[in-house]
Amino acid sequence: MLQLRYSQRVLRFNFPARTSRGALTEHVVWYLHLTDTQQPGCTGLGEAAPLAGLSPDYRPDFEARLTQLCIEFNSRKFTADAAPEDVLALVGLDWPALRFGLETALLDLHHGGQRQLFNNPFSRGEAGVPINGLVWMGDAAFMREQIRKKLTEGYSCLKLKIGSLDFATEMELLAEIRAEAGPAELTLRVDANGAFVPTEAMAKLEQLAQFQLHSIEQPLAAGQWAAMAEVCRHSPVPVALDEELIRVTNPALQEALLEEVQPAYIILKPTLVGGLAAAASWWQLAEDWGISWWLTSALESNVGLNAISQLAGEYALPNFPQGLGTGQLYHNNLQAPLRIEGGNLHYNPSGEWELPALNDEGGSSLEEHRQN
Repeated sequence: MLQLRYSQRVLRFNFPARTSRGALTEHVVWYLHLTDTQQPGCTGLGEAAPLAGLSPDYRPDFEARLTQLCIEFNSRKFTADAAPEDVLALVGLDWPALRFGLETALLDLHHGGQRQLFNNPFSRGEAGVPINGLVWMGDAAFMREQIRKKLTEGYSCLKLKIGSLDFATEMELLAEIRAEAGPAELTLRVDANGAFVPTEAMAKLEQLAQFQLHSIEQPLAAGQWAAMAEVCRHSPVPVALDEELIRVTNPALQEALLEEVQPAYIILKPTLVGGLAAAASWWQLAEDWGISWWLTSALESNVGLNAISQLAGEYALPNFPQGLGTGQLYHNNLQAPLRIEGGNLHYNPSGEWELPALNDEGGSSLEEHRQN
């Protein structure tokens, strides 16, 4: 019989993580511990980490909902052969981070509780997944420092958060990067996090085009489909939808969104769209419309990051950088056998994991546990 419990951790950022929506200094994550009485010592681990300002389930009653889920789950007396869709039916679509956590805990337990959710070259440690180097917002000096560091570390793709500095300063930073490396050497992405208003968007995009950008994420705030469609139709910089996808869970509405807006790309964050299967549904629909996609983490700890990275190793296009470089953001992240080398994320299946441990009451205490 399966049993579900949870624990909690407060992650501390190494620096305030700034976007156009504000700055984050800490991030509360919840771990779902799934065990099976028929497999003593084996635990499937998932992560539910709703993100402030974005996640529909970033709510004061999140822990109460998680407690309720554990009670209901355990009362059902599921066995290991339970259909995943029957288990996930316990979590509504308006709790996407919770669905992601439960789904990945199930996958992990099904594959032996070793944090290997898929069997592919990445999860076997045979190949890396290319990622973009993320340059966070800050003052110009802070952003220059990050840019220099990323270039030194060998990234071939950088993504800059824009929209918090004045636009002229951001243009200067992009010009400095292009002076160091042309488009043949370095792919540049920018993420506006919805900072542009429709009346100014095209003028800014025309200025940004001189830097031969790969794409701009979410130039307008979500929910303005007609305005975003106009931007996508005329922008000299390819547009990627990100926040636009959150809360759009009805398949008919998803298709209506892609049909009307017709972006060049969509960006999929499983924590925000409702899990791995939900992300796959989005990309399958996008491919039907000739729209490309990539996967991005949403500031999860290494547990969630590992799950998304293994999904990328299974389905993402080879040599197409994913947004999976967020594991270095925290000074108290769980230790995991993930490393970044030369702009690629790698996993060592024989490496050590630091695992969150439950106390006797199933609450939120944590202690370190090593696993070979």
